[in-house]
Amino acid sequence: MSRSFPMPGLPYRTLSAYLRERFGKRVQKISLDAGLSCPHRDSNRQGGCIYCNAEGSGTGAQARRMGLTEQIESQMQVMARRYGAQAFIAYFQSFSNTYAPLQVLKPLYDTILPFPEIVGLAIGTRPDCIDASKLDLVASYAPGRDVWIEYGLQSASDKTLTLINRGHDVKAFVDAVTLTSRYPLRQCAHVILGLPGEGMEHYLETARLVSSLPITDIKIHLLYVIRGTPLEDLHSRGGYSPLTLDGYARAAAAFIAHLREDIVIQRITGDPHPDELVAPLWALEKARVREAIHQALAKDNLSQGCRVR
Repeated sequence: MSRSFPMPGLPYRTLSAYLRERFGKRVQKISLDAGLSCPHRDSNRQGGCIYCNAEGSGTGAQARRMGLTEQIESQMQVMARRYGAQAFIAYFQSFSNTYAPLQVLKPLYDTILPFPEIVGLAIGTRPDCIDASKLDLVASYAPGRDVWIEYGLQSASDKTLTLINRGHDVKAFVDAVTLTSRYPLRQCAHVILGLPGEGMEHYLETARLVSSLPITDIKIHLLYVIRGTPLEDLHSRGGYSPLTLDGYARAAAAFIAHLREDIVIQRITGDPHPDELVAPLWALEKARVREAIHQALAKDNLSQGCRVR
């Protein structure tokens, strides 16, 4: 079966191609830190996932006393200058951005309203931090904008989720996606390749689960070791070894082939901070990683969806 993808030469659907199709101009994401936390670190006192550090994969802007308006204005200027961006997606990235009462969340999200250049809103959170009232609020920003809810799944294996101290099971993810599908929202799943104890069969099972659900977008991450995490301790004791570049490229290529064709692939690798990364060091070479994945796809004549049954 022949397939047609928006970006010539890439056998999968990219976010940049989707955004250009949707808006007809260069759209860039800006990452925001709203100063929220995570229930797994906070009320549950479980310390968070084994790979997550104190900043929760965020920018640390709140710790530097940068308010949301300042973050938005400064990042829009940078993205316009660096990439020629004409429009923006406000991405609430750090920690769990529905983990607060509605009266706290609404003023945070409302920060985007004075900026007509912001054509999209993306809210990163956990599947156990959502309910109908919060989805009602998030959906209220959808008229005139693309709005994403981004849920961390990481793996379709409950055994793995327990091992990485995720704090929820696969059913929590499925239930959150099912509930969210009732709203005019895009849904982005986050998955990680290279989790402890996992191999190709686990990655493909995760791809099949994602493809079976009303997911519109996905981010595929490499598991890398960063400083100040339980994973760093495990790695230092010899209890965890990251994937090799070749192993990750083959895993990502197979994952893409088993992913439903219409899903927009927003990421195909991670983006570690150089000052935090312990291993693997090749994770810093983003262009090299992307090229390795593209070569793995080409070697086996793979394209997105080609192995979906």
